[in-house]
Amino acid sequence: MRQERLYRTEGIVLREVDYAEVDRILTLLTPGGKLVALARGIRRPTSRKAGQLGLFYRAQLMLARGHNLDTITQAQCLEEFEGLRHDLLRFSYACYVAELAERFAQEGEENPALYELVTQTFRRLEQERDLRLWARYFELRLLDCCGYRPELFRCVACHEELRPETNFLYVVQGGLLCGRCGPSQAQAKAVSLNAQKVLRYLQTHGPAEVRALSLTEGTQGEIESLLQAYLEYTLERELQSAVFLRRLRRELRANELGRSRASN
Repeated sequence: MRQERLYRTEGIVLREVDYAEVDRILTLLTPGGKLVALARGIRRPTSRKAGQLGLFYRAQLMLARGHNLDTITQAQCLEEFEGLRHDLLRFSYACYVAELAERFAQEGEENPALYELVTQTFRRLEQERDLRLWARYFELRLLDCCGYRPELFRCVACHEELRPETNFLYVVQGGLLCGRCGPSQAQAKAVSLNAQKVLRYLQTHGPAEVRALSLTEGTQGEIESLLQAYLEYTLERELQSAVFLRRLRRELRANELGRSRASN
């Protein structure tokens, strides 16, 4: 069946690259999958698209199919997520979410759950205080949406139910190893009981319950390290936005400590 040349979809701008003199190539997440499209003339001061299609914007789009790239002919902004652009830390977390969504999403592969997850995550990153917690929640839900859910309740080697003790994350097999199977795998990382509880809670509870969590710095750091190891193994690449985030958080903590000492 012949496809119509023009079609409509919603999309979130995950990445933008300047092209030619006044155009941009946009990487979009849509309910129908990832889409790379050309926004002609968007960098002109008089362009109608300029105020409708910025980084992280969610918009209703009309596109024309092309030989190499589809072209955005009309755009109407639905959400700007303006709060993400006025705070460096929130903006950096949004970049991290966008990088993960772009890496996991596939062109032409429908995934409305992923589209909804990114939309809700951008809203949370605008408003919530504990950005690290919501990043971890996003990571686990992303893995669910894309078919890489880690096994956190049974040993991935012997399939026995995990006991309440130190177990081991083995990214090669996609989940936790029990206390008997784990030590024999050199690449497996020990996971504290508290971190296991938090990971399971994030995997099985909704936003209202997650919002009530208050985690120590140690637990935050442990689950962040574990999940990023899992994600990078799955993607077979280092996440550049995660590297930047860690550096930014260190600098912000150092500045805060410096101000605290100066005030004393």
